[in-house]
Amino acid sequence: MAVWAMIGACVGAWGGREGAMAIGQPIALGMAVGACIGGIAVVACHRHCVRFVLRWAGQSVDHLAWKLTGCVLGLVFAVLWYPVTDGFGAPWIGALGSLVCAVVGMRTVYSKRHEIVRIWGNRFADERILRGRIVLDTSVIIDGRIAELCKTGFIEGTLVVPVCVLEELQHIADSADVLKRNRGRRGLDALHVIQKDANVTVHIHEEHIRDAVEVDRKLIRLAQQLDAKVMTNDFNLNKVCALHGVRVLNINDLANAIKPVVLPGEPLAIHVIKEGKEHGQGIAYLDDGTMIVVENGKECLGARIDVTVTSVLQTSAGRMIFARPKTLEKAQ
Repeated sequence: MAVWAMIGACVGAWGGREGAMAIGQPIALGMAVGACIGGIAVVACHRHCVRFVLRWAGQSVDHLAWKLTGCVLGLVFAVLWYPVTDGFGAPWIGALGSLVCAVVGMRTVYSKRHEIVRIWGNRFADERILRGRIVLDTSVIIDGRIAELCKTGFIEGTLVVPVCVLEELQHIADSADVLKRNRGRRGLDALHVIQKDANVTVHIHEEHIRDAVEVDRKLIRLAQQLDAKVMTNDFNLNKVCALHGVRVLNINDLANAIKPVVLPGEPLAIHVIKEGKEHGQGIAYLDDGTMIVVENGKECLGARIDVTVTSVLQTSAGRMIFARPKTLEKAQ
Protein backbone atom coordinates (compact mmCIF):
# COMPACT_ATOMS: atom_id res chain seq x y z
CA MET A 1 0.00 0.00 0.00
CA ALA A 2 2.83 2.40 0.87
CA VAL A 3 4.49 1.82 -2.49
CA TRP A 4 1.27 2.59 -4.34
CA ALA A 5 0.82 5.76 -2.23
CA MET A 6 4.36 6.91 -3.09
CA ILE A 7 3.78 6.31 -6.79
CA GLY A 8 0.53 8.27 -6.66
CA ALA A 9 2.19 11.10 -4.73
CA CYS A 10 5.03 11.34 -7.27
CA VAL A 11 2.66 11.46 -10.21
CA GLY A 12 0.44 13.95 -8.41
CA ALA A 13 3.43 16.17 -7.54
CA TRP A 14 4.50 16.25 -11.18
CA GLY A 15 0.97 17.15 -12.27
CA GLY A 16 0.73 19.81 -9.56
CA ARG A 17 4.02 21.34 -10.68
CA GLU A 18 2.84 21.59 -14.29
CA GLY A 19 -0.50 23.02 -13.21
CA ALA A 20 1.10 25.61 -10.91
CA MET A 21 3.43 26.76 -13.67
CA ALA A 22 0.51 27.04 -16.10
CA ILE A 23 -1.60 29.27 -13.81
CA GLY A 24 1.28 31.23 -12.26
CA GLN A 25 1.02 29.88 -8.70
CA PRO A 26 3.90 28.83 -6.39
CA ILE A 27 5.44 25.56 -7.59
CA ALA A 28 5.96 24.18 -4.07
CA LEU A 29 2.29 24.67 -3.22
CA GLY A 30 1.22 23.02 -6.48
CA MET A 31 3.49 20.02 -5.89
CA ALA A 32 2.24 19.60 -2.32
CA VAL A 33 -1.41 19.73 -3.33
CA GLY A 34 -0.79 17.42 -6.29
CA ALA A 35 1.09 14.90 -4.13
CA CYS A 36 -1.74 14.79 -1.57
CA ILE A 37 -4.40 14.36 -4.24
CA GLY A 38 -2.39 11.72 -6.11
CA GLY A 39 -1.58 9.69 -2.99
CA ILE A 40 -5.15 9.75 -1.71
CA ALA A 41 -6.55 8.86 -5.15
CA VAL A 42 -4.21 5.89 -5.59
CA VAL A 43 -4.89 4.56 -2.09
CA ALA A 44 -8.64 4.86 -2.66
CA CYS A 45 -8.36 3.04 -6.01
CA HIS A 46 -5.74 0.53 -4.82
CA ARG A 47 -7.85 -2.56 -5.42
CA HIS A 48 -8.84 -1.45 -8.88
CA CYS A 49 -5.21 -0.70 -9.75
CA VAL A 50 -4.03 -4.13 -8.58
CA ARG A 51 -6.84 -5.82 -10.49
CA PHE A 52 -5.90 -3.82 -13.60
CA VAL A 53 -2.22 -4.81 -13.36
CA LEU A 54 -3.01 -8.50 -12.76
CA ARG A 55 -5.42 -8.50 -15.69
CA TRP A 56 -2.77 -7.17 -18.03
CA ALA A 57 -0.08 -9.47 -16.63
CA GLY A 58 -2.31 -12.52 -17.19
CA GLN A 59 -2.85 -11.85 -20.90
CA SER A 60 -0.96 -13.68 -23.61
CA VAL A 61 1.92 -12.04 -25.46
CA ASP A 62 -0.12 -12.16 -28.66
CA HIS A 63 -2.96 -10.12 -27.15
CA LEU A 64 -0.57 -7.63 -25.55
CA ALA A 65 1.22 -7.13 -28.87
CA TRP A 66 -2.03 -6.30 -30.66
CA LYS A 67 -3.09 -3.84 -27.94
CA LEU A 68 0.33 -2.17 -27.91
CA THR A 69 0.19 -1.82 -31.71
CA GLY A 70 -3.22 -0.14 -31.50
CA CYS A 71 -2.02 2.16 -28.72
CA VAL A 72 1.03 3.26 -30.76
CA LEU A 73 -1.13 3.93 -33.84
CA GLY A 74 -3.51 5.99 -31.69
CA LEU A 75 -0.62 8.08 -30.33
CA VAL A 76 0.69 8.64 -33.87
CA PHE A 77 -2.74 9.94 -34.85
CA ALA A 78 -2.72 12.20 -31.75
CA VAL A 79 0.67 13.66 -32.78
CA LEU A 80 -0.73 14.51 -36.21
CA TRP A 81 -3.59 16.38 -34.55
CA TYR A 82 -1.34 18.11 -31.97
CA PRO A 83 -1.15 21.44 -33.88
CA VAL A 84 -4.95 21.61 -33.78
CA THR A 85 -5.25 20.87 -30.04
CA ASP A 86 -2.31 23.14 -29.23
CA GLY A 87 -4.29 26.06 -30.58
CA PHE A 88 -6.69 25.90 -27.62
CA GLY A 89 -3.90 27.11 -25.32
CA ALA A 90 -4.50 24.49 -22.58
CA PRO A 91 -1.89 21.70 -22.26
CA TRP A 92 -4.37 19.32 -20.64
CA ILE A 93 -6.51 19.28 -23.79
CA GLY A 94 -3.64 17.83 -25.81
CA ALA A 95 -2.89 15.26 -23.09
CA LEU A 96 -6.54 14.23 -22.87
CA GLY A 97 -6.74 13.94 -26.67
CA SER A 98 -3.64 11.72 -26.74
CA LEU A 99 -5.12 9.48 -24.07
CA VAL A 100 -8.41 9.14 -25.95
CA CYS A 101 -6.63 8.36 -29.23
CA ALA A 102 -4.46 5.73 -27.54
CA VAL A 103 -7.48 3.99 -25.94
CA VAL A 104 -9.57 4.10 -29.12
CA GLY A 105 -6.67 2.84 -31.23
CA MET A 106 -5.96 -0.02 -28.82
CA ARG A 107 -9.57 -1.21 -28.66
CA THR A 108 -10.11 -0.86 -32.42
CA VAL A 109 -7.01 -2.77 -33.50
CA TYR A 110 -7.54 -5.49 -30.87
CA SER A 111 -11.18 -6.06 -31.81
CA LYS A 112 -10.38 -6.19 -35.55
CA ARG A 113 -7.21 -8.29 -35.32
CA HIS A 114 -8.76 -11.34 -37.02
CA GLU A 115 -9.86 -9.27 -40.01
CA ILE A 116 -6.41 -7.66 -40.19
CA VAL A 117 -4.74 -11.08 -40.19
CA ARG A 118 -7.03 -12.34 -42.95
CA ILE A 119 -6.39 -9.24 -45.11
CA TRP A 120 -2.64 -8.91 -44.73
CA GLY A 121 -1.76 -12.58 -44.24
CA ASN A 122 1.89 -13.25 -43.64
CA ARG A 123 2.76 -9.63 -42.84
CA PHE A 124 1.09 -9.85 -39.42
CA ALA A 125 1.20 -13.52 -38.49
CA ASP A 126 3.14 -16.69 -39.07
CA GLU A 127 2.09 -18.49 -42.25
CA ARG A 128 1.67 -21.79 -40.45
CA ILE A 129 -0.77 -20.28 -37.98
CA LEU A 130 -2.98 -19.06 -40.79
CA ARG A 131 -2.96 -22.28 -42.82
CA GLY A 132 -5.56 -24.98 -42.28
CA ARG A 133 -7.09 -23.90 -38.99
CA ILE A 134 -9.33 -26.53 -37.38
CA VAL A 135 -11.38 -25.91 -34.22
CA LEU A 136 -11.49 -29.03 -32.03
CA ASP A 137 -14.62 -30.13 -30.22
CA THR A 138 -14.55 -31.85 -26.82
CA SER A 139 -15.86 -35.12 -28.28
CA VAL A 140 -13.02 -35.48 -30.79
CA ILE A 141 -10.37 -34.82 -28.11
CA ILE A 142 -11.87 -37.38 -25.72
CA ASP A 143 -12.11 -39.88 -28.60
CA GLY A 144 -8.30 -39.93 -28.73
CA ARG A 145 -7.92 -40.96 -32.38
CA ILE A 146 -7.01 -37.40 -33.33
CA ALA A 147 -3.55 -37.92 -31.78
CA GLU A 148 -2.84 -40.96 -33.97
CA LEU A 149 -4.25 -39.17 -37.01
CA CYS A 150 -1.87 -36.23 -36.48
CA LYS A 151 1.10 -38.61 -36.32
CA THR A 152 0.30 -39.95 -39.79
CA GLY A 153 0.73 -36.47 -41.30
CA PHE A 154 -2.72 -36.33 -42.89
CA ILE A 155 -3.57 -33.22 -40.81
CA GLU A 156 -1.43 -30.11 -41.19
CA GLY A 157 -1.76 -26.55 -40.03
CA THR A 158 -3.17 -25.29 -36.74
CA LEU A 159 -5.52 -27.05 -34.33
CA VAL A 160 -7.43 -24.41 -32.37
CA VAL A 161 -8.56 -25.44 -28.89
CA PRO A 162 -10.97 -22.89 -27.36
CA VAL A 163 -10.65 -22.20 -23.65
CA CYS A 164 -14.28 -23.31 -23.15
CA VAL A 165 -13.33 -26.78 -24.45
CA LEU A 166 -10.40 -26.94 -22.01
CA GLU A 167 -12.71 -25.97 -19.15
CA GLU A 168 -15.18 -28.68 -20.18
CA LEU A 169 -12.36 -31.26 -20.36
CA GLN A 170 -11.15 -30.26 -16.90
CA HIS A 171 -14.69 -30.49 -15.54
CA ILE A 172 -15.07 -34.01 -16.96
CA ALA A 173 -11.63 -35.06 -15.65
CA ASP A 174 -12.61 -33.86 -12.14
CA SER A 175 -15.96 -35.67 -12.21
CA ALA A 176 -16.92 -38.01 -9.37
CA ASP A 177 -17.99 -40.61 -11.91
CA VAL A 178 -15.05 -42.95 -12.66
CA LEU A 179 -15.97 -43.43 -16.33
CA LYS A 180 -16.30 -39.70 -16.99
CA ARG A 181 -13.10 -38.99 -15.10
CA ASN A 182 -11.15 -41.50 -17.18
CA ARG A 183 -12.58 -40.07 -20.41
CA GLY A 184 -11.60 -36.55 -19.40
CA ARG A 185 -8.07 -37.58 -18.50
CA ARG A 186 -7.74 -39.50 -21.76
CA GLY A 187 -8.71 -36.32 -23.62
CA LEU A 188 -6.12 -34.24 -21.75
CA ASP A 189 -3.46 -36.87 -22.47
CA ALA A 190 -4.39 -36.88 -26.17
CA LEU A 191 -4.12 -33.09 -26.27
CA HIS A 192 -0.69 -33.28 -24.66
CA VAL A 193 0.46 -35.77 -27.32
CA ILE A 194 -0.83 -33.51 -30.10
CA GLN A 195 1.11 -30.54 -28.71
CA LYS A 196 4.36 -32.50 -29.09
CA ASP A 197 3.60 -33.44 -32.71
CA ALA A 198 5.69 -31.60 -35.29
CA ASN A 199 3.11 -31.90 -38.08
CA VAL A 200 0.57 -29.60 -36.43
CA THR A 201 0.49 -26.49 -34.28
CA VAL A 202 -1.83 -26.35 -31.27
CA HIS A 203 -3.20 -22.90 -30.49
CA ILE A 204 -5.13 -22.32 -27.26
CA HIS A 205 -7.73 -19.65 -28.04
CA GLU A 206 -8.07 -17.81 -24.73
CA GLU A 207 -10.63 -15.22 -25.78
CA HIS A 208 -14.14 -15.95 -24.50
CA ILE A 209 -17.08 -15.79 -26.92
CA ARG A 210 -19.39 -13.54 -24.93
CA ASP A 211 -22.39 -13.59 -27.26
CA ALA A 212 -22.89 -17.37 -26.84
CA VAL A 213 -23.57 -19.50 -23.76
CA GLU A 214 -23.44 -23.13 -24.90
CA VAL A 215 -20.10 -24.68 -25.88
CA ASP A 216 -21.39 -25.83 -29.29
CA ARG A 217 -22.59 -22.34 -30.11
CA LYS A 218 -19.23 -20.89 -29.07
CA LEU A 219 -17.41 -23.33 -31.36
CA ILE A 220 -19.57 -22.29 -34.31
CA ARG A 221 -19.05 -18.58 -33.61
CA LEU A 222 -15.28 -19.06 -33.29
CA ALA A 223 -15.11 -21.07 -36.53
CA GLN A 224 -16.98 -18.29 -38.31
CA GLN A 225 -14.63 -15.62 -36.93
CA LEU A 226 -11.48 -17.55 -37.86
CA ASP A 227 -12.87 -18.92 -41.14
CA ALA A 228 -11.94 -22.38 -39.84
CA LYS A 229 -13.35 -25.90 -39.91
CA VAL A 230 -14.80 -27.76 -36.92
CA MET A 231 -13.63 -31.27 -36.12
CA THR A 232 -16.17 -33.25 -34.10
CA ASN A 233 -17.74 -36.66 -33.56
CA ASP A 234 -21.00 -35.13 -32.32
CA PHE A 235 -23.81 -35.89 -34.80
CA ASN A 236 -25.98 -32.98 -33.65
CA LEU A 237 -23.12 -30.46 -33.79
CA ASN A 238 -22.35 -31.75 -37.28
CA LYS A 239 -25.86 -30.88 -38.43
CA VAL A 240 -25.92 -27.46 -36.72
CA CYS A 241 -22.58 -26.52 -38.30
CA ALA A 242 -23.96 -27.43 -41.71
CA LEU A 243 -26.95 -25.13 -41.12
CA HIS A 244 -24.59 -22.24 -40.28
CA GLY A 245 -22.37 -22.88 -43.29
CA VAL A 246 -19.40 -24.08 -41.21
CA ARG A 247 -17.30 -26.87 -42.71
CA VAL A 248 -17.07 -30.02 -40.57
CA LEU A 249 -14.48 -32.79 -40.31
CA ASN A 250 -15.90 -35.96 -38.73
CA ILE A 251 -13.47 -38.70 -37.72
CA ASN A 252 -16.25 -41.29 -37.79
CA ASP A 253 -16.94 -40.44 -41.44
CA LEU A 254 -13.22 -40.73 -42.17
CA ALA A 255 -13.01 -44.10 -40.45
CA ASN A 256 -15.99 -45.40 -42.43
CA ALA A 257 -14.54 -44.07 -45.68
CA ILE A 258 -11.23 -45.93 -45.31
CA LYS A 259 -12.67 -49.27 -44.24
CA PRO A 260 -11.95 -52.12 -46.66
CA VAL A 261 -14.51 -52.43 -49.42
CA VAL A 262 -16.45 -55.71 -49.21
CA LEU A 263 -18.59 -56.72 -52.18
CA PRO A 264 -21.48 -59.21 -52.34
CA GLY A 265 -20.20 -62.69 -53.25
CA GLU A 266 -16.78 -62.13 -51.68
CA PRO A 267 -15.56 -64.91 -49.31
CA LEU A 268 -14.54 -64.14 -45.72
CA ALA A 269 -13.10 -66.18 -42.86
CA ILE A 270 -14.69 -65.05 -39.59
CA HIS A 271 -15.11 -66.09 -35.97
CA VAL A 272 -18.72 -66.15 -34.74
CA ILE A 273 -18.69 -64.80 -31.19
CA LYS A 274 -22.33 -64.29 -30.16
CA GLU A 275 -25.97 -64.68 -31.12
CA GLY A 276 -27.83 -62.09 -33.17
CA LYS A 277 -31.14 -60.40 -32.44
CA GLU A 278 -33.07 -62.44 -34.99
CA HIS A 279 -33.66 -66.16 -34.71
CA GLY A 280 -30.67 -68.27 -35.77
CA GLN A 281 -28.36 -65.31 -36.49
CA GLY A 282 -24.72 -65.15 -35.43
CA ILE A 283 -22.54 -62.07 -35.00
CA ALA A 284 -18.90 -61.66 -35.97
CA TYR A 285 -16.58 -58.66 -36.43
CA LEU A 286 -13.82 -57.70 -38.81
CA ASP A 287 -10.50 -56.37 -37.51
CA ASP A 288 -11.68 -52.78 -38.01
CA GLY A 289 -14.82 -53.36 -35.92
CA THR A 290 -17.29 -53.80 -38.77
CA MET A 291 -20.15 -56.04 -37.66
CA ILE A 292 -21.05 -59.12 -39.72
CA VAL A 293 -24.49 -60.67 -39.36
CA VAL A 294 -24.31 -64.36 -40.30
CA GLU A 295 -27.47 -66.14 -41.42
CA ASN A 296 -27.94 -69.36 -39.38
CA GLY A 297 -24.66 -68.51 -37.64
CA LYS A 298 -25.98 -69.51 -34.23
CA GLU A 299 -25.12 -73.14 -34.99
CA CYS A 300 -21.47 -72.14 -35.49
CA LEU A 301 -21.19 -70.12 -32.27
CA GLY A 302 -17.56 -70.02 -31.07
CA ALA A 303 -16.20 -71.53 -34.30
CA ARG A 304 -14.21 -70.03 -37.16
CA ILE A 305 -16.05 -70.52 -40.45
CA ASP A 306 -15.96 -69.45 -44.09
CA VAL A 307 -18.84 -67.26 -45.25
CA THR A 308 -19.95 -65.53 -48.40
CA VAL A 309 -21.06 -61.88 -48.33
CA THR A 310 -24.68 -61.48 -49.43
CA SER A 311 -25.17 -57.73 -48.95
CA VAL A 312 -23.61 -54.61 -47.43
CA LEU A 313 -25.62 -51.95 -45.57
CA GLN A 314 -24.17 -48.48 -44.95
CA THR A 315 -25.79 -46.65 -42.01
CA SER A 316 -25.01 -43.47 -40.07
CA ALA A 317 -23.58 -45.65 -37.30
CA GLY A 318 -21.23 -47.46 -39.69
CA ARG A 319 -21.13 -50.34 -42.14
CA MET A 320 -22.95 -53.63 -41.59
CA ILE A 321 -22.24 -56.80 -43.58
CA PHE A 322 -24.66 -59.70 -44.08
CA ALA A 323 -23.23 -63.13 -44.91
CA ARG A 324 -24.14 -66.78 -45.25
CA PRO A 325 -22.02 -69.81 -44.28
CA LYS A 326 -20.54 -71.67 -47.24
CA THR A 327 -21.65 -74.99 -45.76
CA LEU A 328 -25.24 -73.80 -45.98
CA GLU A 329 -24.76 -72.94 -49.66
CA LYS A 330 -23.44 -76.44 -50.43
CA ALA A 331 -26.41 -78.02 -48.65
CA GLN A 332 -28.77 -76.00 -50.78
